Amino acid sequence: DVQLVESGGESVQAGGSLRLSCEGSGRTYDKWCMGWFRQAPGKEREGIATIDSSGRTAYADFAKGRFTISKDNAKSILYLQMDNLKPEDSGTYRCAASWDVTATAALGRMTSPEFGYWGEGTQVTVS
Repeated sequence: DVQLVESGGESVQAGGSLRLSCEGSGRTYDKWCMGWFRQAPGKEREGIATIDSSGRTAYADFAKGRFTISKDNAKSILYLQMDNLKPEDSGTYRCAASWDVTATAALGRMTSPEFGYWGEGTQVTVS
């Protein structure tokens, strides 16, 4: 079965940077469309960025210019580089995976449980 495990979340000061990782197993990594979404207490899930099997990417408006998604197919790891972090970026960050979907389409779909697979998440706190 597919498993996704996130890491890299921690507490940082505003203006700082973090790099989140999501290690996957169970399927051919390079054929997945993968992405990151987040959820803060009392708020809805929010898509952040996606990257599909062709390497195309899509970003939510709030992520453009600050966040960068990438993946290492050889190591089966998805990354999210986050720069210039703000307090409103705090929340639980989770990675998601599916296939036969483009990065643009996945950005709006991955917050739904029907999308595919989710990791358990890693906590980011910005103060």
